[in-house]
Amino acid sequence: MRRVVALGLPTVWGAVAITYKLVCPLAQQNGLGARVVTSAVFFAVGTGLILHVRHALLRELRQARRIAGAAQSALLRPLPPRVDGLNVAAAQLSADRDAAIGGDLYDVIATEHGVRVVMGDVRGHGLTAITTAATILGSFREAVHDEPELAGVLRRLDRALARHLREQEPSGPEAEEFVTLLLLEIRQDGTTGALNCGHPWPYLLTGPRVEVLARVDPLPPLGPFPLPVDLRPLECGHLLPGETLVLHTDGAEDARDARGRFFPLPEVLSGTVQAPPQAVLGAVFTALLRHTDGNPTDDIALLALQNDRQPKRPPGARGTARPATTNPHTATHL
Repeated sequence: MRRVVALGLPTVWGAVAITYKLVCPLAQQNGLGARVVTSAVFFAVGTGLILHVRHALLRELRQARRIAGAAQSALLRPLPPRVDGLNVAAAQLSADRDAAIGGDLYDVIATEHGVRVVMGDVRGHGLTAITTAATILGSFREAVHDEPELAGVLRRLDRALARHLREQEPSGPEAEEFVTLLLLEIRQDGTTGALNCGHPWPYLLTGPRVEVLARVDPLPPLGPFPLPVDLRPLECGHLLPGETLVLHTDGAEDARDARGRFFPLPEVLSGTVQAPPQAVLGAVFTALLRHTDGNPTDDIALLALQNDRQPKRPPGARGTARPATTNPHTATHL
């Protein structure tokens, strides 16, 4: 029915204009009054056609946005507010106001091996980045349950990405595609392991302090380079009850104001160290929009995880443990 209406209305408008020109005696006259009437008729016909086309385009745009919203819900599905004793909040901010989804990806899943978390950023934008993000997330959601070690999860993601890239045109921009990726594993006792492929390290909100979780050079992004043979997670100490991890994509710290100054993410987080995850994200996004005058130049994703488990201090633990500043397994293969 919509197709009939879409084709029928322009046809009717055109038929009215042609009928007037061929049949109406006034249209055959050359006087000023006749010309004014003829111009008015054709102006009305043209206006009707323009309005019809505009209405059709707006309808198609609304339909496309509904489809994009459904795709976003399937790709970045809403996270539960609580996962195995961790309070969780996640959100993204697109640089393109008309875009519903992009290349940022994240997920949090409880498994028998611990709570496993992924945060990533696909190079580029558009459909290519979306399909790559879907590939990574689909593989992650399977691998976290099957692989007992975090290194096995990362290798599964690397193989999935390699298969995805081989299916693309080798001469297209997909051939140069890569993904920065951070994998975390938070075990029941709070011990945390991480594998980082070119992604920003998370911030740890502990007591009155905001600290980078690790100061170790990450592995290269997934895609351009093979993973090292000896691949072991970096042990990042304990996430104690009340402490919060804030994961982010590089768009957060790279956001600039009108003077070219970078967004002070640690400074903003320092005012939220005792806040729940939702409040942390709200404060960061509010400050980000104020810093960029509401026009960020890159997509931004944030994920906050707060340990809300009953306090069980590990044997020998004195506060939050900190990883070493060098990782022999990572440094060897960089």
